[in-house]
Amino acid sequence: MTDFATSRLSRERDLVATDGSDVRILQTLSGGALAHFTLAPGQTSTAVTHRTVEEIWFFLSGRGEIWRKQDGREEVVPVEAGVCVTIPLGTHFQFRSLGDKPLAAVAATMPPWPGDGEAATRGQVLQSNIGNRNV
Repeated sequence: MTDFATSRLSRERDLVATDGSDVRILQTLSGGALAHFTLAPGQTSTAVTHRTVEEIWFFLSGRGEIWRKQDGREEVVPVEAGVCVTIPLGTHFQFRSLGDKPLAAVAATMPPWPGDGEAATRGQVLQSNIGNRNV
């Protein structure tokens, strides 16, 4: 049987993700994990794709955009507090923070994050991809 767990969001990041965002791990169970991500104002993540996990992100604060590409489908959508997006397995994605506040989200990862090597980088920054979608 799994024990109950309770935690509080740490002031310090636990790690820097392959995409460049700051990660604070919240909780993990056998079927999934929950983490808090922030991207500093004016920053753009590195485009990545996950090898074995998919995610659901819920944005808490800031504003920005997320680019997603999968199987010939591609879109850039605005994100801000209250917006929820999915990142299905195999999706190439990238996000950027616009404005003067960090872009912050919580994300559920299913199954739990397996560790180094899960995220593979996929090319140029979002600014380049908007005009040239070769990633």
